[in-house]
Amino acid sequence: MGKLAIQILFSIAFFLLLVSRFIPTTSQEVEDEEDFNYDPNGEKGPANWGRIHPEWGACSNGSMQSPIDLLNERVEVVSHLGRLNRSYKPANATLRNRGHDMMLKWEGDAGSIDINGTEYLLKQSHWHSPSEHTINGKRLALEVHMVHESLDGRFAVVGIMYMIGRPDSFLSSLTEKLQSVAGSYERDTVAGVVDPRSIKIGSRKYTDTLAPLQSHLAQKIPRGPLLER
Repeated sequence: MGKLAIQILFSIAFFLLLVSRFIPTTSQEVEDEEDFNYDPNGEKGPANWGRIHPEWGACSNGSMQSPIDLLNERVEVVSHLGRLNRSYKPANATLRNRGHDMMLKWEGDAGSIDINGTEYLLKQSHWHSPSEHTINGKRLALEVHMVHESLDGRFAVVGIMYMIGRPDSFLSSLTEKLQSVAGSYERDTVAGVVDPRSIKIGSRKYTDTLAPLQSHLAQKIPRGPLLER
């Protein structure tokens, strides 16, 4: 993620992934993420993920996995989902370069979101460049995943897409810290108190879908309901 790009990105859309705790262990997010990336033309890109490691073979033939292609023609517009109720608050955090993304992990209570009466606690956010998911087949400049976990081990991931444009205030506030870990992997850097409320959604619509939490599997699945709140 280039130093310049950090300062000139803004969010354009967001989506919600609900993740069951009853998913195979092979679909869990990996910590060592230098073996793959999101370059569509690269040797470690999505088209080749299934050949990088034997245990990643499902990436070549899976039918319900992430990343997701959000297609307009598959949208079902609904109104009963309601607002995405966010109750975030500032908390101490650390920053880590995990190889293909930057992860901001909250060490304290950073608040939660409420989905259908279930509270999901905010654990961490990480940024992919280019975006992990696509919109109508197009991969955007950047994407953040805000990862939440319920007390019974279920996950909810709020994803926000970015494109080149006016400066994003939240990313701009982290520029110095991001630059400090740009050349070092798997080393935590103290980020101080970080307010997740400053992460701008930038859209009045979201896509709600069910998918495994997978950092290294590529397969298009149908887009979920689109809601305007």
